[in-house]
Amino acid sequence: MTAAALAARPFWRASFLDPELWRLPAFRQGARELASVATGIGAWGLMTGVAMVQGGLSPLEALLMTVLVYAGSAQLTAVPLIVGGAPLWVVLAAAFCVNLRFVVFSLHLRPYLLHLPRGQRLLTGYLTGDLSYVFFARRYPHPGRNDAERRAQEAYLAGSCGINYAFWMGASVLGIVLANVIPPAWGLGFAGTLALLGVACSLATSRLRVLSALVSGLAAVAAWSLPLRLNIVVAIAAAVAVCLVAEAVWTAARTGKGA
Repeated sequence: MTAAALAARPFWRASFLDPELWRLPAFRQGARELASVATGIGAWGLMTGVAMVQGGLSPLEALLMTVLVYAGSAQLTAVPLIVGGAPLWVVLAAAFCVNLRFVVFSLHLRPYLLHLPRGQRLLTGYLTGDLSYVFFARRYPHPGRNDAERRAQEAYLAGSCGINYAFWMGASVLGIVLANVIPPAWGLGFAGTLALLGVACSLATSRLRVLSALVSGLAAVAAWSLPLRLNIVVAIAAAVAVCLVAEAVWTAARTGKGA
């Protein structure tokens, strides 16, 4: 599709909201692969819906937050602050810190989606969840080199995001409706964490990736007591810094051996 044709489309024709992508094989492939972990996503969404209502929000408030925010960790972080009467800036700062990982996701996805108009890129970013990004990054290590490859990558991400959105939203709404029936003690939300952990482990295919996982995990635990979930920021910064140094050292060592 030409740049002019893309620019002529309304901004909401992005990701799985674009019917033209549904016909591409990559769309079905992305949907099929994410469906393998959809149960964990649903369990996570179910317990998030339950937690929001039991945390003090009305069903309507919880429903609006689910639809508008679409970020489980940010929702769970913001609810007790909202109910406790915290200032708006504190709520926003806490949600921002928890979701800083999406800044990293966006930076990585930018070259893949740079051919799209800004409005469609923004909507695609909003509709992209953790596991959708992880599966996409594993499937496509490099951006497409031509229009056909870029379109296939866009379709794969759309299919993946569609399954993620459907299971998350459906389960969250169900959790809101059944909030007074499902006890948090069931611990179903942990299934989502396990699903993400399993996929993350499958991505540890090089020593640099293993190092980044170990450093970020240790840093997150070490900085656990920081407010506003800032331990996540510390973990990201530590992993990036250590891996940049490690990559430079290992590259220099390989160059020295080659010489």
